[in-house]
Amino acid sequence: MSDRRDFLKTMGSLSLAFYLPLDLKAAPVAAPATTGLEPNGMLRIDADGTVTIWATRTEIGQGVRTSQAMVIAEELEADWSRVKVLQASTNPKFGDLGVTGGSQTTRSTTEGLRKVGAQARELLLQAASDTWGVSKGECLARSGQIQHPSSGRQLGYGDLVERAARLTPPADPPLKSAKDFRILGKDIPRVDGPDFVTGRAQFASDLRLPGMLVASIERCPVFGGRLKSFDASAALKVPGVKKVLPVSSGVAVFAEDTWSAFSGRQALKVQWDEGPAAKLDSAGIRKQFEARLTTPGKVVRKEGDAASALASAAKRIQATYDAPFLAHATMEPMVAVADMQPGRCKVWAPTQGPAWAIPSIEKITGLKAEQIEIQVTLAGGGFGRRAMSDFVLDAVECSKAAGVPVKVQWTRPDDFQHDGYRPATLHMLEGGLDDQGHPLAWKHRFVGPSIAASNHFPWPPEALELSGASDLSYAIPNLQVEWGQSDTAVPVWFWRAVPASFNPFVTECFLDELAHAAGRDPLDFRLDHLPKSPRKLGRDTFEPDRYRAVLELAAAKAEWRTRKLPKGWGRGIAGHAYLDCGTYVAQVAEVETGSGGSIHVRRVVCAVDCGMVLNPRSVRAQMEGGIAYGLSAALYGEISLKDGRVTAASFKDQPMVMLPTMPKVEVHFVPSDLPPGGVGEPGLPPLAPAVGNAVFAATGKRLRSLPLLPLMLRKA
Repeated sequence: MSDRRDFLKTMGSLSLAFYLPLDLKAAPVAAPATTGLEPNGMLRIDADGTVTIWATRTEIGQGVRTSQAMVIAEELEADWSRVKVLQASTNPKFGDLGVTGGSQTTRSTTEGLRKVGAQARELLLQAASDTWGVSKGECLARSGQIQHPSSGRQLGYGDLVERAARLTPPADPPLKSAKDFRILGKDIPRVDGPDFVTGRAQFASDLRLPGMLVASIERCPVFGGRLKSFDASAALKVPGVKKVLPVSSGVAVFAEDTWSAFSGRQALKVQWDEGPAAKLDSAGIRKQFEARLTTPGKVVRKEGDAASALASAAKRIQATYDAPFLAHATMEPMVAVADMQPGRCKVWAPTQGPAWAIPSIEKITGLKAEQIEIQVTLAGGGFGRRAMSDFVLDAVECSKAAGVPVKVQWTRPDDFQHDGYRPATLHMLEGGLDDQGHPLAWKHRFVGPSIAASNHFPWPPEALELSGASDLSYAIPNLQVEWGQSDTAVPVWFWRAVPASFNPFVTECFLDELAHAAGRDPLDFRLDHLPKSPRKLGRDTFEPDRYRAVLELAAAKAEWRTRKLPKGWGRGIAGHAYLDCGTYVAQVAEVETGSGGSIHVRRVVCAVDCGMVLNPRSVRAQMEGGIAYGLSAALYGEISLKDGRVTAASFKDQPMVMLPTMPKVEVHFVPSDLPPGGVGEPGLPPLAPAVGNAVFAATGKRLRSLPLLPLMLRKA
């Protein structure tokens, strides 16, 4: 769309929202005239004792509404049965909603949310102290009540809110010790679980407003193409179709309902100027990458002299790996609703970055930020896709054009063919072993598109491509990592775990190659070549003891050294230190292979150290979800292009792992009292290399390209 470039430029100035901690000062609430206590925009306690908590991040399946509420309720000493959770909007009372992505929600908001609950608790303690005429230190907050143990008196929170609302919240309230937690650290069911199971949960796709039209947009099938002309006569004859209008992203068909909008769109006759990308195909992109790979890239990590060490190595191993473009393929296609009226615009959207959309909405509407409100809805999956705002801007532009509320509903082919894709990459690696079989040298050069450069982020072009490559966890004395930018017309964007979704496949599988070349057990090879002490890698610190712990725990639970597998089965191990998230994960995959080239992943044992675990049930679900999503990508995921067009249009073209083919997954925690880390992404990176290494263990065939299953079938 014409506003897309402006939107992407705006994103650069807002990109740090991924990592900004929760700012309590951003959302003060004046003492209410009612009998409720609302010391902050994220919390309210009513006179009947009900505690309402507003989640400030988007619920995309990770359980954030539950975890954020647990943190506040813990410090508040709330009665969990009296807690209800609502979703915050961009209304200023809630402060900056930030971005739900990068596995940063728990890491960046937990401390601030604890203060939210602690502030309210201290106000209630003071209110009870004043009521009884006793010192505050004699009072105790427990499960929705303030107690005075020496006299046996107690008051419910609802009885104290009116007096507490007249007090000033403490700026730095005391926080509880972890040993006193009664909610955090427990398996707490999701607050919205029953709604999902019963179908009561409302997504943007379910929303209907009075007078609302539904729009479906026909877009150029080639990236960068433009509209030449269209004939709407047949579309306007479809029952339910009300109007057809050109918009910046294509031609929008407005109708009374979704079916009519889709049917009218099918009847459109459109001519496109497809532009230079009409000649783009996957083979051409591969050739482009191969050419770029022949020239040195930007050195992003260098230790020792890899070239000289390789020349003198007792044994040298070379390999080429590659990973394809990938679509996000969320279960709920993109959708948003907008209602633009004179002087205001309200949007309902499952966006991961509401603040990122506001500046572009200002440009489309001519309104100021304070006249725009985005109500964040439940999202049927995100994986980074919903941090893009194209689908939000579609709805705003269509509502402005039609003069009524409009829901813009994408189709499944729209989602596959008009995405921002995970970058494709091509890797060349060389490794050298000394005469004792120890790794002497490591050289890794890889190329691909730059997310940062393509989307105008104010970061170095390689900033979003290095995790799992430049932060290699192992102690190799001579190491060089190079990255070469090679952009294409294919739009690229954040995808779950971003570079850690492909780089660890390359590095952990190549490390396995070195282990086998050295005649060593892959687990022992990893453990023997970890650094002896913490080391700074980029802006983060790698802690080898934490990495060792997850490798050893995963191996022990998988009975790596003791349990024999049936014939045709293989076992592989891989790990990843997700330093951006403060989380370490290792996985062992057990794979059954068949004579026809089949791969059946039967079991995955996952060990995770994410610091303090807020909700074990939620972390297990996140690890399981990352494994399922990662396995779908590892076995099947691939976006191909022909004549400038994405060939996939449905899950028939890019399958997902379904329940009958889902392996047994076991998740084990390394006990920790460190601050909590992120878990949305770290469960995915080790999966593909663990499976690839298991296939090699079973068959002796080394698979160096993703997806694995088509390659295995070709090699069978």
